[in-house]
Amino acid sequence: MLEIRDLRVKFHTRDRFAVDGISLTIGDGEIVGLVGESGSGKSVTAMAVAGLLPRKQCDYAGEILLDGSELLHADRAKLRSLQGKDIGVVFQEPMSAMDPLMKVGAQVEETLLIHTGLSKAERRVRALEALGQVELPDPEGVYGKYPHELSGGMLQRAMIAAAMVSRPGLLLLDEPTTALDVTIQAQILTLLKKLNGELGMSMLFISHDLNVVRKLCARVAVMQSGRIVESGETGQIFYHPAQDYTKRLIAAIPVRRKEGRP
Repeated sequence: MLEIRDLRVKFHTRDRFAVDGISLTIGDGEIVGLVGESGSGKSVTAMAVAGLLPRKQCDYAGEILLDGSELLHADRAKLRSLQGKDIGVVFQEPMSAMDPLMKVGAQVEETLLIHTGLSKAERRVRALEALGQVELPDPEGVYGKYPHELSGGMLQRAMIAAAMVSRPGLLLLDEPTTALDVTIQAQILTLLKKLNGELGMSMLFISHDLNVVRKLCARVAVMQSGRIVESGETGQIFYHPAQDYTKRLIAAIPVRRKEGRP
């Protein structure tokens, strides 16, 4: 599905590489986590995969292959033909990522308008189906609302619906649960597992929270200062970390303890 080979990205305004020679693969139907603290290069990696790098503002090298097709050096026309159709993206802040002046339904339909020849009525049916798949109550009502009329959890579900409405093979999720409370966060993780099982989408799940990644991902890669310092099966990384940096990330996970015992 996705293969990243020796990816390097350096912005002209910075002295060091934002991404410094990472390699990563995601198989068909696999969920892979990418974890690390802020500034470690996770989001820049996702931007490169999604074709969203500001190319005039950075130098980049390496290869990004999606089903064997090279993306990193592809022209804009090729990237536009893939964005939304073959690669879906869910951002961290749905309120800022969605257009406040467009109704939710129109935004969910947007990739269908760009990439398919479906009629307006057919696009509406597909959008309502997607809103239902992400378990939003009253999809018809949500379809006709503006983003500010939805709660944070509902808006994040609507963004997931917009990202998956065209059935992309790869879904990039950049800190999609960070702005949500713990209860809604758990619901979103359960939803992503369900969509992965039902639709077979491959996912790259980006987070600074290793505990969240542990609940969702089969494999995980740990980034520090633009490099992958450790990778492997999630259970192995979580319970038998080899790197001190990974151990510190795990130690930062909040835990509940009873008096005198774990």
